[in-house]
Amino acid sequence: MLILAFESSAKPVSVAVYEVSGKERNGRLLSMDFQNNGFSHSRTLMSMAELLMKNLDIKPSDIDLAAVASGPGSFTGVRIGVSAAKGLAWGLDIPVCGVSTLFAIAAQTPEKGVIICPVMDARREQVYNALFKWHDDVLVRLCDDRAVSIEELAADLIKHDMPCLLVGDGADVCNDGFIKSGNLNIPDYSVAHESMRYQTALGVALTAINSTPVNATELEPFYLRPSQAERERLKRM
Repeated sequence: MLILAFESSAKPVSVAVYEVSGKERNGRLLSMDFQNNGFSHSRTLMSMAELLMKNLDIKPSDIDLAAVASGPGSFTGVRIGVSAAKGLAWGLDIPVCGVSTLFAIAAQTPEKGVIICPVMDARREQVYNALFKWHDDVLVRLCDDRAVSIEELAADLIKHDMPCLLVGDGADVCNDGFIKSGNLNIPDYSVAHESMRYQTALGVALTAINSTPVNATELEPFYLRPSQAERERLKRM
């Protein structure tokens, strides 16, 4: 089975082709393209996918599953990724799998013996966050995806009383927030090296392997909180 995975939920954008085989669903990354230069995802995402498949000498009809980070994240970025995955799945008549951006970040982080703490800058003095921990080879979710203040996140991590690893494009923002708030009682927290920090399409593919695919018409973005336009509309009402 070949998975074409998209990740466009924040400033970084990436596309990956991942191969899964056997009853054990063992997999390997065939190729991934990653950019973090702020170019418009609407301009780069599909061209990256086309070039990736061309270089691998595979056709769109060879793809068995489309996978995408369906949120939380940037409203525009999530919408672009979901639209790309839905369009591909619809055109090829294949299933599509939308996965949590935060779960996908954790899935690509193999660190054992720590709480994996994906964070994305949600603006408005909040971060998108969830907590995870590896038990053997199973990634266990410790809380739902959420939008919380950095102070609330710090308090939650102190309660868990375990070393934690900050990952995701909001890791530096979160680290700065911890320092400014004086919440240095978090046990042994660290920030992932830049090479392992950002959300990628590889994490999306790894998460999709054990997720339930749906028909293209069923896939919807998961924004976690209303967009600015929706908030303004509700205010007017």
